[in-house]
Amino acid sequence: MLDKVFTNNQVTIAGEVVSEFTFSHEVYGEHFYIVNIAVCRLSNSYDVIPVMVSERLIDVTSDYRGCVLQVSGQFRSYNRHEENRNRLVLSVFAREAVLASQEDEDEQNPNHIFLDGYVCKHPVYRKTPLGREIADVLLAVNRPYGKSDYIPCICWGRNARFADKFEVGSHIQIWGRIQSREYQKKIAELFNTTLKISPSPEDRDKALNDIVRRVKEDSIEQQMNATNDILRWQDLIKEKANLAKLHISL
Repeated sequence: MLDKVFTNNQVTIAGEVVSEFTFSHEVYGEHFYIVNIAVCRLSNSYDVIPVMVSERLIDVTSDYRGCVLQVSGQFRSYNRHEENRNRLVLSVFAREAVLASQEDEDEQNPNHIFLDGYVCKHPVYRKTPLGREIADVLLAVNRPYGKSDYIPCICWGRNARFADKFEVGSHIQIWGRIQSREYQKKIAELFNTTLKISPSPEDRDKALNDIVRRVKEDSIEQQMNATNDILRWQDLIKEKANLAKLHISL
């Protein structure tokens, strides 16, 4: 039974350790720690992914920063009560963790996730200010003993159009990668950019609306990055979807 359940949530990542181990919690005398791993993308940028690991898998008293760690396990969520509200915390739960060489990281797929679960909220389809199609899907993935992990997923392009047709309760399978929500706000840079605006009112309105959408979308993304409250996260998704309807006229 357990083996069957574990196959519905599979993660494999490999990357550079960029933090020390931080104590998370204890279960029946077993201590669990969080460590951050920077996983390289093809674009040479990085996703910083939190990994929860048991003290029985690796020496958590050592400093492995700069080393390559290979991890296989599941993508987990749990509610942490903070300041009179619940926060949804997402991390990779390690079942295996081994130190590897840089060559091993380069040769293998360093970031792979497979989820088999159920849509628990109607997907939100939208277009970014640059015209890219996105759909936000909240997936419930079952765990043993009646528990579930709630995983926010993003679909792009034709997958976004396909996901928009999902109904609540739909049983779906997803293959993809884990992506960290790290956004750097560059509002000053945005407004210091020289804009070549045509004198026509239509072009001025379009330029203004594009800038405002970018600023608002960046602000919402930062809030999504900062919160682990699932209800707040859902509200922010709606706000992002409503940006497509935004119109300001000079």
